[in-house]
Amino acid sequence: MRVFTSSQASTPEDDRSVAPGWMALGAVSVIFHLGLIFYGLTPALVSRPLHMALLLPWVLIYMANTPAQRVSGWLLTVLGVAACGYIAFNEAALANQYGFIDTHLQMGIGLFLMALALETARRAIGWPLPLVALLALMYGAFGQYIPGAFGHPGLPLASMVGTLTIAEGGLWGSLTGVSVSVVAIFVIFGAVLNAGEAGQGFMNLASAVAGRLTGGAAKVAVISSALMGSISGSASANVASTGAITIPSMVRLRYPRSLAGAVEAVASSGGQIMPPLMGAGAFVMVELTGTPYTQIMAAAMLPAVLYFLTVWVGINAYATRHDLKPVAESERPSAKEVLITSLFFAIPFVLLLERIFNGGFTPQYAASVAIFAGFALLFFNVTLRFSLPGFATRLFDAVVTAGRQIAVIGSIILCASLVVGVLSLTGLGVKITSGILSLSNDMLWPALLLTALACLILGMEVPTTAAYVICVSVAGPALTSLGLEPLLAHLFVFWYALLSTITPPVCGGVFIAAGMVGENWLKVAFKAMALGIGLYIIPLAMVANPEMIQLAFNPSGALLYALKVAIGLGAISYGVIARKVLWQRSALAVGGIILIFVV
Repeated sequence: MRVFTSSQASTPEDDRSVAPGWMALGAVSVIFHLGLIFYGLTPALVSRPLHMALLLPWVLIYMANTPAQRVSGWLLTVLGVAACGYIAFNEAALANQYGFIDTHLQMGIGLFLMALALETARRAIGWPLPLVALLALMYGAFGQYIPGAFGHPGLPLASMVGTLTIAEGGLWGSLTGVSVSVVAIFVIFGAVLNAGEAGQGFMNLASAVAGRLTGGAAKVAVISSALMGSISGSASANVASTGAITIPSMVRLRYPRSLAGAVEAVASSGGQIMPPLMGAGAFVMVELTGTPYTQIMAAAMLPAVLYFLTVWVGINAYATRHDLKPVAESERPSAKEVLITSLFFAIPFVLLLERIFNGGFTPQYAASVAIFAGFALLFFNVTLRFSLPGFATRLFDAVVTAGRQIAVIGSIILCASLVVGVLSLTGLGVKITSGILSLSNDMLWPALLLTALACLILGMEVPTTAAYVICVSVAGPALTSLGLEPLLAHLFVFWYALLSTITPPVCGGVFIAAGMVGENWLKVAFKAMALGIGLYIIPLAMVANPEMIQLAFNPSGALLYALKVAIGLGAISYGVIARKVLWQRSALAVGGIILIFVV
């Protein structure tokens, strides 16, 4: 069977001419973020501005598409590095100003840094999130002119800009701290694994486990995309990487093109809810909730398994309508190939989990240890042959990919941090919470549906992490005030922040899969929504059956409730997809809903 290797997702060839410079910059980014883990406590106003300074060249120059963008990128990068350097080198003096600007230079630097954060996010992911941040900043500056409850008393400009740019709030707040000390580490971890043979190991393991089954090629895509998605943290990137292998495999076996694209889009989206990494989302949740990582991983485990189980059942249901063949035996790897290639992800993963659970270390320290193991494995190719030239190529891919991905995610988080900072400064978050409570008439289920709608709208072209952070900042307090446990509220919002990956009108994962398979995107989207129906139901099922996330405290009870929900989801999936008469399909779907939400 063809397998995915890191070279398929490496740096574009037109960037090879400047490879040494970008490799050096990537190496600096990797060393800086790993060094923070081992160096000890570094002031926030030092580490976080330097984090921003390191991401600017990647977003503004490396990702530039035109000569004009490249020229402006150089100018903005030079000015941005100088502005970030000013904050870092004057950390002690700025800390004593308590967020109040007292010179024209500081005001200019503060305004420039806010504008730069918006521009880097715009170049990285487009307009939606920067527009949200810009509206938030305008509200902070002019909200006193808004009549009624949604106005605010007014903020002195020096205080507002200072709090957002020279104090540990706004740009340099706790959310950026998560990007520096947690997200960046796990991005490096994923980049190192992907640069080696871990991707091939994932594909081989998936093929060995599921390739011989009915719908085997689709099930291989589900397993491999779940494994890859957990470390990549991006549904779109996961579709582009694993989909390059799984989609042609399904098409060769005469799967309907719309189904091939839908399987990959749904499986890749689910990778972000799959422990142990959850695309680093678990560690953002640790920071926001104060819940230990191990408890979050345990709480997220059964819902994630149910999601992929529902996709699996959906594939079986489609098998009643189409002849979904297994992967040919000649294309499946041998047991020896599976064992050898699995070592490339098993060794780092085992080290990661052992250092967390047995060693008692923080997740980021454990991940750092696993990263060093991953770097050592880059010396070996898929046959375990030692190769220095191969190491150099894989090292280039690892550090360049890590530098680029840290930059993209960092630019998103910096922009989202401005929104969170304004919400805190103005009290708008409390007012939106009150609005949700008022619209829902202080009832939980209407509030949940309003929150789901907000997540869908905000998630359109906004990455999952940013959508989750902003939505939970405004809707989380409303849900907890209505009796939802904080962790359950965060999991609910995190799941629904994924809705836009497969739900029209903006569904990034579907668009990419449809382009790769050469099919109308709406056909792919409808099949993806049917296969991924668990994404819509499971968050509500968690609320109706909160025992399901108590695996760490009540394993037997959690498993019992998960079994009940699994049967209900299977019935709903079969009712929606399988070739049955209408009354049978309706009975299955209604029976599943009753079992999940009533029984």
